Amino acid sequence: MALDAQTLVERILYRDERLMVLDKPAGIAVHKGPKGGVTLDEFLPALQFGKPELPQLAHRLDKDTTGCLVLGRDKAALKRLGQMFARGEASKTYCALVIGNPKQDAGRIEFPLARRSHDKRSWWMKVDASGDPSFTRYRVLARGDGIAFVALAPETGRTHQLRVHCAEMGWPIAGDRTYGGDRAAALCRAVQLHAWRIALPQGRDKPPLVVKAPLPEAMRGLIDGLGLSAQGLETLAEPME
Repeated sequence: MALDAQTLVERILYRDERLMVLDKPAGIAVHKGPKGGVTLDEFLPALQFGKPELPQLAHRLDKDTTGCLVLGRDKAALKRLGQMFARGEASKTYCALVIGNPKQDAGRIEFPLARRSHDKRSWWMKVDASGDPSFTRYRVLARGDGIAFVALAPETGRTHQLRVHCAEMGWPIAGDRTYGGDRAAALCRAVQLHAWRIALPQGRDKPPLVVKAPLPEAMRGLIDGLGLSAQGLETLAEPME
């Protein structure tokens, strides 16, 4: 999509003095890369809203991944958020269209992950017994003919964790040519992964801050076109049990 400052402001899902949560659109990288192109970095001044410091990302989402993206509005808030994500205290739930049908309706994926190499494509990941422990819970929300709509809750935060885990299970995320090959890319070009819900602890005796991002139109159109239903997502419990 074409991104401008006003469009980004309209995609703010939540804002207070410490942080904000954006509904990140597909096709926008959060930082500059070797291929260039429009990035979220360019629009941070539009999200300043009178603060003396620019907001900064508390975590990352891949270029094609949509949904909840958290930013800290000052250095103190960013540090606290960074610690929260590092300790696994931020609870995230994604949803994805996957090619294939999981055998079980719910489960826990436990594949350790490591980088494929240390060259310019070092961000590519692989399952490796000597890699970092990596865990993802999943639940099937709807099934179709050779495709499923699933909820994914990462317990660890490895690079490309959800994409590699789904591919290793035999049901790669639709559109993910990197890990799913031509089979995954046959349905669509963009990776169909959406950061639907994030819950952030707010301190002792306070309930967590919960923010949800609506399904992007492209994903919802695919779901409808395949005869699936997104209804199960709206009642998905947290934590995923």
